Amino acid sequence: MDIYSENPLQDCPYCGGAGLLEEENGWCWYAMCMDCGAQTAHFEFKTPEGRAEAARMAAYTWNIGKVIRGDLSE
Repeated sequence: MDIYSENPLQDCPYCGGAGLLEEENGWCWYAMCMDCGAQTAHFEFKTPEGRAEAARMAAYTWNIGKVIRGDLSE
């Protein structure tokens, strides 16, 4: 199972940059923009099945535009 090909990401809803699905040290997945740094919440997992579901949720959340972005002025 290739998590990355099963969960394609749309472009960033803020800047149009490329989205990246990231696994954080084996405990969660999130999606982020490689250009502006916008990102989704972190989706935790504890099992192999949960790992796949967490990646799916991170990609889904990104693709519907539920992302946050911190600007330099904040």
